[in-house]
Amino acid sequence: MKKRILVAPLNWGLGHATRCIPIINALLQEGFAPIIASDGDSLALLSKEFPNLPTIELPTYNISYSKNGKLFKLKLLKDLPKILKAIKAEKEAVESILKHNDIAGIISDNRLGVRSKKVPSVFITHQLQVLSGNTTWLSTKMHKEIIKKFNTCWVPDVENEEVNLSGILGHVKGFDVNLKYIGPLSRFTKSDTDIKHDLLVLLSGPEPQRSFLETKLLEALKSYSGDVVFVKGVIEKEQTKQVQGHLTIYNFMTSNLLEKTMKESALVLSRSGYTTIMDLTKLNKKAFFIPTPGQFEQEYLAKRLSEMQIAPSCHQDEFKIEKLNEVEAFRGLKAYDFEVDFKDLFSLF
Repeated sequence: MKKRILVAPLNWGLGHATRCIPIINALLQEGFAPIIASDGDSLALLSKEFPNLPTIELPTYNISYSKNGKLFKLKLLKDLPKILKAIKAEKEAVESILKHNDIAGIISDNRLGVRSKKVPSVFITHQLQVLSGNTTWLSTKMHKEIIKKFNTCWVPDVENEEVNLSGILGHVKGFDVNLKYIGPLSRFTKSDTDIKHDLLVLLSGPEPQRSFLETKLLEALKSYSGDVVFVKGVIEKEQTKQVQGHLTIYNFMTSNLLEKTMKESALVLSRSGYTTIMDLTKLNKKAFFIPTPGQFEQEYLAKRLSEMQIAPSCHQDEFKIEKLNEVEAFRGLKAYDFEVDFKDLFSLF
């Protein structure tokens, strides 16, 4: 009988769900039986990617961004009781799942309460250091204490402190936790493809900031003459497609179409989420980043890539279509020569 593995990504943007896709595919290839557990858009997306796999709905964290990015940390502190309640509900849900299903292991991507002492439990994060301004020391310490409760922590990056994708987020000296650097995770594979689109706009992330950026970019693109594919990142029951002159708008894309479109696009404009960066790196793409206002992690990653002359970026309220011209002076993202050893990782189960 195949061992059942519970795979549970956080529903906060789509990045946690999409970087679990290569893990789920690898589990299937290695003869395991994955069960997907999440909520909201993340669960909806993975249900579309893997229609034949069983799914379980977990309690929602129900986190949203403040309208003003500068108030994000304050909003998060206000939401803390709600988050702690969700973590407690997650733990209870996991105990119920284990009671009614023969589960051999758990892989949690940033879901803090999805673990159990009864089976090997893995935590996936690229944020060993949780940036929060002048409270970074506290948020990092709290995160570390949670990670310690898992058997091991998989960091989707290379261990090399000089050449890596996550910088200080995924590389902390003296972080006494059972860590394993598993290499960048991407659902995509590199191949030579003819360029058909000048620009791919890829939106994602929690509201209301996703909608704010959508409105701003659709207005800005009116004066852009190139061919544009615009993906809103809104997961709905059916995929929709609208053609408006030089603009083709999708509500969402599943992996195969997104991979094809990314390969066929000369430039990608997106948030600087870590999963997006891993995907763009795998495909050796040129990119322009607009970090989510107030999200320290995305702001740090965008600034780092800009300082390394890899990809330019700007604040959301500063974006103008002319800024895309800056990309020519940057060298773009380049893939690492690294293969994830899934057989070794899954030996834990």
